[in-house]
Amino acid sequence: MAFIIGAIAVVIFTTRVQAAEMFDFYNGARQMAMGGAYTGVVNDETALLTNPAGLGKLRQATLTLIDPEVEASFTNTDIVNYSNFSQALDIQKLLDLLNEAKGKHWHLKYQMFPSVVGTNFGIGLLAKYSTDAEVDEDGTVYRYDYVNDWAAALGYNFRFFGGVLKIGTTARLVDRTEVHEDLDATATNLSLSQVASEGMGLAADIGVILSIPVATLPAFSVVVRDVGNTSYTLSDGLFNQTQTRPEDSKQRIDAGFSLFPILSNNNRMTFTVDYHDITNTEEKDSMKKLHGGVEFNIHDIFFVRGGMNQRYYTAGVEFASQFFQLQATTYGEEIGTAEKPREDRRWIGKIAIRF
Repeated sequence: MAFIIGAIAVVIFTTRVQAAEMFDFYNGARQMAMGGAYTGVVNDETALLTNPAGLGKLRQATLTLIDPEVEASFTNTDIVNYSNFSQALDIQKLLDLLNEAKGKHWHLKYQMFPSVVGTNFGIGLLAKYSTDAEVDEDGTVYRYDYVNDWAAALGYNFRFFGGVLKIGTTARLVDRTEVHEDLDATATNLSLSQVASEGMGLAADIGVILSIPVATLPAFSVVVRDVGNTSYTLSDGLFNQTQTRPEDSKQRIDAGFSLFPILSNNNRMTFTVDYHDITNTEEKDSMKKLHGGVEFNIHDIFFVRGGMNQRYYTAGVEFASQFFQLQATTYGEEIGTAEKPREDRRWIGKIAIRF
């Protein structure tokens, strides 16, 4: 045990530098409803993708068959409608649409994560598609950010001192196709194969949750994402024959503090605050790293959530039963700079069927 804690400490206190823009391998409806904070509160199958120590919070085995989750920007409706939505899935046709809506940001994400999890163990398969794009107001630059991930995740958690200390780890095999480019806004005949990079990589996360056994169960949590950096040079990839490989996913450290007061026999509350990417010295806007939220749990059936994500409010509701889950969330994402903040208001809808 001393060896494990020592190894984690070495990783945590190793500094690094990365680009200012912050990326998440995964975030979901509950997390974003609570301001993007997750490190100490994740308690379902998504612990495999966020904090594997959260597997120690699971009370029973769960099979998630389907859980489609769709996320989009409110400005998307200014760009597309039912008749032309399919065009927005093509890099060239999206450019044509955005040339008619200069200065407006496009965001669309779809993901599914069927999985099997139980106390301290889980396995799952992630499919994620995400696109962000915009033509500047001058009509000269077409910014296109695209990520398509297919990943298999396997995680395990170790419990110490009756669960007071949880240490979890997850291994992920990821096939990634991505584009992060400034393109010519007057371009024609663009295709994804021309500009995309694809490759496979093996990633690892380590998470720790330390709970204090007193009334409100205060907990301190740390997650090291992409330990030692994740490279996508293991293989050429499954879907495209590209000449280049995706950028490495840089190691990231997120930390948090949470409280879990019991309001009554059937009603509970969660309060949590996270600070993400704490060793990134290049990001000057500290508000991009700050996340916090609350959750009210009513009879384990109805949930109300709210918080702050990067200086913008978040909110969400959930209805859950033994086999069904329905979630709705809105949150604001920072797409500007510290000197000139700019909010992209988004919504998320999720349905899950599990046993």
